[in-house]
Amino acid sequence: MPSTPLEQYAFLSDGQTGALISQAGSLDWLCFPRFDSEALFTALLGTEEHGRWLMAPKDGTLLHRSYRDNTFIVDSQWVTPTGKATITEFMPVNTRQFKESDVVRSVTCTEGTVEIEHDLRLRFNYGASVPWVEKVKVRDEWALAAIAGPTSIHLFGPRLSPEGYSHGGTYTLREGESECWTMVWSPSYEPVPEVEDHTVLEAITAVYWNKWAEKIDVRGPYSAEIVRSLLVLRALTDNRTGGIVAAATISLPEEFGGSRNWDYRYTWLRDSALTIEALVAHGFTDGALAWRDWLLRAIAGDTHSLRIMYGLAGERHLPEFELHHLPGYESSTPVRIGNGAAGQFQGDVVGEVMLALDKLRRAGMKETERSWGLQKELLKFAEENFDRPEHGIWEMRGELTTFTHSRVMMWAAFDRGISAVRDFGYDGPIEHWEQLRDRLAQEIEEKGWNEEIQSYTQTYGAAEVDASLLQLPQVGYCAYDDPKMLSTVARIEKDLVDNAGFVHRYRTAGRVDGLEGDEYPFLICTFWLVEQYAMTGRIEEARKLMDALVGIASPLGLLAEEYSPVQSRLAGNFPQAFSHLGLIRAADSLGNKLN
Repeated sequence: MPSTPLEQYAFLSDGQTGALISQAGSLDWLCFPRFDSEALFTALLGTEEHGRWLMAPKDGTLLHRSYRDNTFIVDSQWVTPTGKATITEFMPVNTRQFKESDVVRSVTCTEGTVEIEHDLRLRFNYGASVPWVEKVKVRDEWALAAIAGPTSIHLFGPRLSPEGYSHGGTYTLREGESECWTMVWSPSYEPVPEVEDHTVLEAITAVYWNKWAEKIDVRGPYSAEIVRSLLVLRALTDNRTGGIVAAATISLPEEFGGSRNWDYRYTWLRDSALTIEALVAHGFTDGALAWRDWLLRAIAGDTHSLRIMYGLAGERHLPEFELHHLPGYESSTPVRIGNGAAGQFQGDVVGEVMLALDKLRRAGMKETERSWGLQKELLKFAEENFDRPEHGIWEMRGELTTFTHSRVMMWAAFDRGISAVRDFGYDGPIEHWEQLRDRLAQEIEEKGWNEEIQSYTQTYGAAEVDASLLQLPQVGYCAYDDPKMLSTVARIEKDLVDNAGFVHRYRTAGRVDGLEGDEYPFLICTFWLVEQYAMTGRIEEARKLMDALVGIASPLGLLAEEYSPVQSRLAGNFPQAFSHLGLIRAADSLGNKLN
């Protein structure tokens, strides 16, 4: 049975975790209480037997589905042979002392009569465990309770009846009638939280998201796409810790049927730093400061063993293992939990962090003694690992080597440290940093440039290119229209751009990354090419490619990590922060040129 296309999923978030609900009304992915917690609905990576909650009109046809204004409240209009109905679904922002999470699903019959069908299959531990389910009374209200180990779920609303290892029911509504079901997570050893009126929760949640979006400073022809992308980034940010997950899902494949399946529910320093740059560019310095606080906590005094990613609260150990009971999205196995790349050395990371903190300074945010001290320690870490072979931005699992992009990012790290001293008066060994920066620049030109192919290269002494080279002018290493950059772009177009205009990260032939299989074009790389076109006057090409990218987003404006032009489908983890970051940068660059 084929998997549901990612384009058909709505993403809900409460700033602590997220859910995916298909156009058919099936809630197929949800981890409680955090993004990186165990899933209790895992049909996304298997079948309905791995957990799902279907709620939809019997014999219904979905007419329209949209986010309400600038929120993550989804309204769906349905028609059946006997009537029409509107279903509203959302995750309330947290308003209680307990750190539980809720999902609210309500339905109103707007014409004639409709029958609402349920098929609830609770499966804890990523679909491996069937919980004990019983009907209980909670403060004079009946609920369906499911408990397994430390986790409990209570479903409030019209009763569902047991049917083997699932629960179901059909409810008839007449015009003007409504029903609501609220699912509440809480620790099994704590009292069940009180359930607030869903209309109150809906109003609070709408105000929360719309008020946040009101602050967005955006102009240009892609304003709506920028706003939704910024909202996605906010929705992937943990309200309590400030940690930003790379995506809400695990093991959605980079190639359908392949083995390049990874867990993205963690906080990459790179992704977070780029998110901060996007937020600062659109007036969200407060959110950026929350991330800086997270960074200070996560790294603490341990910069000598800097990680490239952490857990949402700064956890350091994210062991990778496989879930063999799950068949995988589009039969893509193995399904992985955790991420082995957490222990890699990637030479570009310090540069991305320093770039983001430089943006904060230039937005008027003053450094604290602790934050500037951290940056000096990061530069010390970069110096200590100056000549260390590494895995690179794309987290290669092959032989360690020296990536040109990483060396440029290390150059940018020292460059921003120098500017902090020169432009803002902070203390630091500026002459020493200048020597290191200049040494890197000389080295990059000698070893990262291939005269024969007239291009910067993926690794030193090689003849292959890498889409990450499109970032060289973005960080100020060279001008967008520098002759060497233009010839590098020409090489990328020749080697990495497919017939549809989408950009691959690099050529996977020969398993240079240490992995089997192939992968589809990466969306952030294609957005980088849009930016490059826009900044060098290739406006029509930039706009054509941008329109193609915007056109492949889901009907709700969501992007995954990759896209298969052959199958016309999104691929990879979803929704993906990296892709939405690329959209924002590209839209800003193109919008500035069109205004």
